[in-house]
Amino acid sequence: MKKTIILLALMALTLQAHAISLPDSLNYTVRLGYNIGGTAPIGMPATIRRMNKFTLKPNFSLGIDVQKDIWGRWGLMSGLHLENKAMKIDATVKNYHMEMTKEGDRIEGMYTGNLVTECEEWMLTIPVMATLRTGRVLIKAGPYLSYVSTRVFKGYVYDGYLRKGDPTGPKVDIGNTETTRGTYDFGDKMRKIQIGFDAGADWQIYRRWGAYADIAWGITGIHHSSFKTIEQTLYPIFGTVGIIYKLK
Repeated sequence: MKKTIILLALMALTLQAHAISLPDSLNYTVRLGYNIGGTAPIGMPATIRRMNKFTLKPNFSLGIDVQKDIWGRWGLMSGLHLENKAMKIDATVKNYHMEMTKEGDRIEGMYTGNLVTECEEWMLTIPVMATLRTGRVLIKAGPYLSYVSTRVFKGYVYDGYLRKGDPTGPKVDIGNTETTRGTYDFGDKMRKIQIGFDAGADWQIYRRWGAYADIAWGITGIHHSSFKTIEQTLYPIFGTVGIIYKLK
């Protein structure tokens, strides 16, 4: 991952060094941003009763984009972005279908209590967006394709109980210490390829410097469609704010 960051930085420096030879019809932009959001179902299900805590993570995004005006103010933009999208939540759930490991035993059923989930994805993203230029603002929207190289989805449950099989099954008490709580790890059930939709705007503020804001909404869940342990499909929904530097 560090090598990828260095590679993107070198690409930016190389473009800057050779900006004089780049075609005048193309606009090159380097962007650095911060992603905030999470993976969530569409609509809050009844099984999730309360969100106790949401922890911000160091979700940075670094990218290089190429844009060309084609039909007057309309154009196209594409590029390559290195992104980190992560979250950590603490929630209270009731009759939530779960599979976990407790004291070395794997158990499955309907869980009621508290749940902590950590999700992290490092990815390379290629957006393809239509653009509309309005003065200093460039409005953009279109699909994206991401290759997810690092996939983490793990956590633990505490201060609750699990009914094996169904809500009337045998009861297993869950404590709040490392030896009495249940743990889970579904990172190997996550997709390597994600598809979504991105929309936002770039604002040129001073000479080559500017700011941008985007929102990216995944249309494929983060887990494979065959993964049924978590009943709801979880979609990556993140907003990004940051700075841009126009190479040419």
